[in-house]
Amino acid sequence: MKIFNHTKRYIGVAVLAATLLSINSGCKKFLDTEKQGEYTKEDYPYPLGSGVYDQFLFGAYKDLRSYDVHVDGFMVATSIRSDDADKGSTPSDGGADVISMDNFPVLPSNGRCNALWLGYYALINKCNITLYEIENNKDLIATDAVKIQSEAEAKFMRGYAYFMLVRLFGKVPLIDKLGTVVGSNIPQSTPEQIYAFIESDLVFAAANLPLNWDKKFVGRATKGAANGILAKVYLTEKKWSMAMASANAVMTSGQYDLLTPYTKIFGESGENSSESVFEIQATASATVPTANGIQNSSHQGVRGSGTWNLGWGWNVPSAMLEAAYEPNDPRKARTILYTSTGTTPGITVYGEVTPLGLPNPRYNHKTHTSPAYRASIGNNFGYWMNVRILRYADVVLMFAEAANEVGGANNTTNALTALNSVRARARAGNASILPNVTTTDQTLLRSAIQQERRIELAMEHDRFFDIVRWGISQTAMNAAGKTNFSASRDNLLPIPQTQIDLSKNVLKQNDGY
Repeated sequence: MKIFNHTKRYIGVAVLAATLLSINSGCKKFLDTEKQGEYTKEDYPYPLGSGVYDQFLFGAYKDLRSYDVHVDGFMVATSIRSDDADKGSTPSDGGADVISMDNFPVLPSNGRCNALWLGYYALINKCNITLYEIENNKDLIATDAVKIQSEAEAKFMRGYAYFMLVRLFGKVPLIDKLGTVVGSNIPQSTPEQIYAFIESDLVFAAANLPLNWDKKFVGRATKGAANGILAKVYLTEKKWSMAMASANAVMTSGQYDLLTPYTKIFGESGENSSESVFEIQATASATVPTANGIQNSSHQGVRGSGTWNLGWGWNVPSAMLEAAYEPNDPRKARTILYTSTGTTPGITVYGEVTPLGLPNPRYNHKTHTSPAYRASIGNNFGYWMNVRILRYADVVLMFAEAANEVGGANNTTNALTALNSVRARARAGNASILPNVTTTDQTLLRSAIQQERRIELAMEHDRFFDIVRWGISQTAMNAAGKTNFSASRDNLLPIPQTQIDLSKNVLKQNDGY
């Protein structure tokens, strides 16, 4: 059904100044959910493989499902920290680590910060392993085309990992090759240096990845994924023309569209649709219910009992987000799942009625799982749910934002066309709601695009990064009641104190901590 389900054992080298990391990576047949066994050098690659370096690449793809990469700390740092979400669950659940991410300040001793740091550097290490093998392993015979494409996949994932690190922590060490050993003290590079490196990796990936893969390789990085992430990098750097060009490359590739209904995108049936530019693949079965999946959904599932014991109940939509929707916007119902009250039932997209008395009035509807899947797998916790990292609507709105910032009559028209195409999909044929935006004033159009990003991508891990790059984090967080937030300190997480100690103070703390 999906890919990257199991990995071949491979021992890598240590990652940055922290701890010797053993790298357990490798491969399993695409599309299968039953264990096929490990491949050896004599029988690898199997006939359906794409190249001899898959045995290393799959280790990196597997890390995309890692608890420390796209689950606990990721959800807390990208969503709960923002004005659009709150921790949820019970008041004390999660302890000081999570509560401080919601209410601030985050302490350098925060375990989630350290886990994110280690998780992304472990992913980078596996990318560097792949690149080392491509360059140095003479026992593996491959064409130049396979080598270049495999290098592009590794650089895509490495560029993405560094993009996450620089937005989370600011100044971070740049490790671009193997050889780091326990006790190595690598000074931090500046954000400018990190962004230049990210651009280099993603430009290479965009030039050398395929437009698409055979369906048995669904989920592997494509040219569109590289250009889409690159567009977001350029937006963050305010390189508007370059962002516009990268987003346009995705939009003119012929691979994506806005035809998938908003109500379908986030469910199991909407995975890997024409809306999907890059999403993390996960799968589960009755016999393998968790090992090949990801816990992202279970952390956000309704926290109830019995059949409604679906998860931790974290990352719940805030009252500020609830109030931000235009009247009758259908996206609200697909984003916010309400708890039933004595007078009003809460109805899921699958027609279920939520129970009374749940700990929170609202939950993230986008991660709610199908009851049919739960029944077939015999598990309530959604390990099979893919995680959408980049959607086509996101790319279209990035194009609109960049075009508006570049300015000029033609670009303003292009920005409006892009913005309104997203609104048209959202209104789903109902001409009485979500009218087209018509303003040509750059400031007003900027605000309209920012509002559309907030609503279209709500609860999807972009909001905190958006309000930081727009320079409105202090205003937005104060309006949401997060009065302990200080943009000069809290736009970035603290460098984990554990890492500073291991580096013997080579690593330097961010301002304000």
